Amino acid sequence: MAKELLILDNGTTCSCWNYCGARLAAGSADGTVSIFDFCDSASSSSLRSSFKFKAHEGNVVKVVWVPPEYGDAVASVSADGVVSLWEEVAQDSQPTQWKFCKSFGSSSSKVLDVQFGTSLNSLKMVTFVVACSDGHVRVYELLDPLELRNWQLQAEFQNVIESVSAFGKALCFSASISWNPQKGGSQESSFLIGFNSNTSELNSSKVWEFDQAHQRWLPVAELALPEEKGDRVYAAAWAPNIGRPYETIAVATQKGLSIWHLGLNPDHNGTLPVERVALLPGHEGMVWQMEWDMSGMTLATTGHDGMVRLWQSNLNGIWHQQAVMEPTA
Repeated sequence: MAKELLILDNGTTCSCWNYCGARLAAGSADGTVSIFDFCDSASSSSLRSSFKFKAHEGNVVKVVWVPPEYGDAVASVSADGVVSLWEEVAQDSQPTQWKFCKSFGSSSSKVLDVQFGTSLNSLKMVTFVVACSDGHVRVYELLDPLELRNWQLQAEFQNVIESVSAFGKALCFSASISWNPQKGGSQESSFLIGFNSNTSELNSSKVWEFDQAHQRWLPVAELALPEEKGDRVYAAAWAPNIGRPYETIAVATQKGLSIWHLGLNPDHNGTLPVERVALLPGHEGMVWQMEWDMSGMTLATTGHDGMVRLWQSNLNGIWHQQAVMEPTA
């Protein structure tokens, strides 16, 4: 079932959208991507349409901004599983335009989710993670920060703990990727990914961290109880950390909404300790999206029931529903 649409003041209907600072990127069913700027009027803030371009032949199901330090650029995902990268370019006296940079995808598998992160190498580089319908995870790295066409496949693996795991051909219906939102420092790059698939080994959310010594991605944690490792994951979100001695991560499955604490000190096998601190009822039906606030203290969720719910923990660490909002007609 399709997600709810965003209808802007000018009548534009968007099937997906994503904010970056004072700008909004929105994708539509006709394959177009629109860029809006926030402008302050005397009475209120409003959106002004600045660009609109044809990105795909079919419905645009996701738009993601490239980290702003690499310029104004977005990745758009179509319903047929193709990712296109677009960049805002201003040349000499010519008017600003959005130009196509590169596409990602293959005829054998569809792209289900994409997210940008950063890689802490000798130079801080943007990294692009793609989750595909065959259960594969592909990591691309930008070789030149000034050239968004120049990407290299850094790694490809499946979302399993044991590399020797053997199973038949996987069919994945959706996936959710969430990068560790840490900024700077010496902490290695890491991200979380879970699948909604017919293959239980792929489903549970796992944390992957880049091992600089061996130049590879390794699974360092699995956010699932032993009896729930095959549960399908609908959404996952990694909270910003403002000084806690652990990371906070939310994972939505058919069992509900789980809040996990991820320890920072690995054991002798390199595995990070995990603890589920809450299992919340969540929504009636599938959870579509989850977002943390900037402090990592409040979680917003939306799902099949059309409601927006806010979750917080009290001073005793007990999680509860803080508010629920129903969109008006």
